Amino acid sequence: MVAGSAEAEAGRGSGDGHLVSLAEIEAAAGRIGGVVVRTPLIPDPDLSDATDAEVRLKCESLQKAGAFKARGACNFLARLTPEELDRGVITYSSGNHAQAVAFAAGLRGVRVVVVMPTTAPKVKSDGARRLGARVEFAGTTSEHRRVRAEEIAAEEGLVMVPPFDHPWIIAGAGTVALELHRDWPAVDTLLVPIGGGGQMAGCAAALRRLNPGASVIGVEPVGAPTMRRALDAGGPLTLSHIDTIADGLAPTRAGDLTHAHAAALLDDVVLVEDEEIRRAALHLIMRRKLVAEYSGAATVAALLGGRIATAGRRICAIVSGGNLDTSLLGEILGTDAAASPAAH
Repeated sequence: MVAGSAEAEAGRGSGDGHLVSLAEIEAAAGRIGGVVVRTPLIPDPDLSDATDAEVRLKCESLQKAGAFKARGACNFLARLTPEELDRGVITYSSGNHAQAVAFAAGLRGVRVVVVMPTTAPKVKSDGARRLGARVEFAGTTSEHRRVRAEEIAAEEGLVMVPPFDHPWIIAGAGTVALELHRDWPAVDTLLVPIGGGGQMAGCAAALRRLNPGASVIGVEPVGAPTMRRALDAGGPLTLSHIDTIADGLAPTRAGDLTHAHAAALLDDVVLVEDEEIRRAALHLIMRRKLVAEYSGAATVAALLGGRIATAGRRICAIVSGGNLDTSLLGEILGTDAAASPAAH
């Protein structure tokens, strides 16, 4: 692990003050089971051959609202009181969490506002509107949109749905690993993309309890190493500059609670280049017929880029989202396929 053990780290962090438990994740699965999709776990023979491993993909790109985020959002709204739901909800997001909250709110007939960056992909802002959200735009960073969302929440009496740093969100995201364990109990390595870290935290919390011998490795872009820097520094810090094509993996600061999970439960956080992410997105389209946004392709990029030891391992790579801006398809298909070992 990066630091400590689950037992030693219990009680640290923020939010409700502890690492999310397996019981909380299992309870979340019960709440959202009839709402979200149990996404497929598919083999990737090309990646398996290229890495001398058995590789399977957990396809959260096929989830409701197009990403794993629906799990946390649905769990969060399921835990609100009728009075809170009557007030309406608000969130801030680069796109996928915004759509997820709009989806969850729409199921309950709840008013929803989302604050997105001015640079948000049109496919994501349009998706949030289609799902019933009022979309507001604010700045280009996670801090810009958080501040504006808090202002609107105070003005309109809305309930904030955090994008990642909350135990209800983490528990919902952890249901991905719960499904993985049930479908493939022999998995020994899990690759999880890290933005704010909610999915990483939930999946690590689940798999560590279900399969203590498994490795859990986070993946971030070189241009947005928020969790890697937080782990190296011993706590979250705010990055002054973010530069990556993976908009869903680009917060300027890791969460306090998600950092506590990473420090306690992760084996490592590895970094991938944007060009490797492009090649991974191409691989998913051409070889697996899966459309993944750049953020969702980061784990496959780590495999193609040789960022982890793979020989003889049973590896699951989470493809976390499929909300690709269609204007990027030409860019992806123009990527030099010959540079990818799985392209042959």
